[in-house]
Amino acid sequence: MDSAAFITAFVTLFVIIDPIGLFPIFVSLTQGLPQRERRKIAIRACITAFVILSIFAFLGEAVLGGIGISMPAFRIAGGILLFLTALDMLFERRTKRREDQAEEAEEDYPDPSIFPLAIPLLSGPGAITSVILLAGQDTGIQTTLSVLAVAALVLAIVFTLFLTASALERLLGRTGITVITRLLGMLLAALAVQFILDGLKNFGLAG
Repeated sequence: MDSAAFITAFVTLFVIIDPIGLFPIFVSLTQGLPQRERRKIAIRACITAFVILSIFAFLGEAVLGGIGISMPAFRIAGGILLFLTALDMLFERRTKRREDQAEEAEEDYPDPSIFPLAIPLLSGPGAITSVILLAGQDTGIQTTLSVLAVAALVLAIVFTLFLTASALERLLGRTGITVITRLLGMLLAALAVQFILDGLKNFGLAG
């Protein structure tokens, strides 16, 4: 992969994964957690996302096709799950659950690292489709490895931003985080609906 192709791949994955946009979402999903737990969640989310993208970079749609799942169906399912998360953020159900769990062991924290962080936010249908298309530009394994190197770079940026979550939470305070959580809940709901509409459009069921 030459420098132009590398830059193109980086811009594509950076825009699709959107580290800057995910940063406040991470703050909302991990509100109140200690820095140690946030670091663990960030590590698990980024590593899981990279593994998922690696699988699809090498095997492509054959992974989904082999078990009878189309990309539109995957997109719709991801949209539905993301919409449920958005409802939790809008109505602060996560806050209520945390209050109910206050008497449990101190180390027992909610873990959003796999869902919704790793999938569908970091390695959702858009990112998966992108790595499939970028890796498919050339049949050589060198191209696939280059695409994965770009993905690793973008996820490293994501991880770096996630590590600053505690500082942002202190800056905004509880009220600021609550307001942002509600706003992001609306944005996530809209994103979830867009995922579903895109999937239906690919099925030919929506214009």
